[in-house]
Amino acid sequence: MEKIALITGATDGMGLACAKLFGKNGYTVIINGIIDEEAEQAQKELSALGIKNDYYHFDVTVEAEIKAGFVKINAKYDHLDVLINNAGGLGGRKKFAEMDMAFLRFVMALNFDSAIFVTKECIPLLKKGTNASIINYASNAAWNGGVPGAGIYGASKAAIVTATRAMAKELAEFNIRVNAVSPGTIDTHFYDNIKQTNPQVFDSWKKNILLGRLGRPEEVASVIKFLCSEDASFITGEIVQVNGGQDYL
Repeated sequence: MEKIALITGATDGMGLACAKLFGKNGYTVIINGIIDEEAEQAQKELSALGIKNDYYHFDVTVEAEIKAGFVKINAKYDHLDVLINNAGGLGGRKKFAEMDMAFLRFVMALNFDSAIFVTKECIPLLKKGTNASIINYASNAAWNGGVPGAGIYGASKAAIVTATRAMAKELAEFNIRVNAVSPGTIDTHFYDNIKQTNPQVFDSWKKNILLGRLGRPEEVASVIKFLCSEDASFITGEIVQVNGGQDYL
């Protein structure tokens, strides 16, 4: 049976790295995003590698868009083997004293609601998959609260940690495993602006990482690939740190 992986927010960065790695390992990859120009480039890169791929535009922070996207996905695909809830992000910075409900809801929707409601839509397809796996994204901020102004981001990722373990309990009876990765500082386009405007600050981040460097998207993708493989068939409900020893100094 054809192996299929769905990766949200996969037009760039860690999501695209996952799409390439899973594609090279024989999966058809379904990518999601909201910037169609990025998606077009991502599909060109995937196709150039001989990877069968598909793209669906929907905003994972909006439940109605998720549902509409899955009407199309369900019409074309009869199963899924892997779901990677990669979409997410900082969403901006606001200290608690400056917080408003709209900002709080946006950050929670981006990092937490998105994973919950995409997973909900995927469960019927995953039940028909082989060695089905779900991967969520936590963060160092889930444990340390994040830097000032990123407290809600940290809270959203802490919620992901709890939800991952709860999903693992609920879905075990269907042989669907649920795990999460917790990346440290990964060198993606997300940091391009600070690299250009304040390279000294960017370089200083390495001092808080035992291995003395930032991570690469491919290094996160390889851990995710392992967690979704038969080699990890007895692992569920776990959160795996992929951070080079960040914050241990």
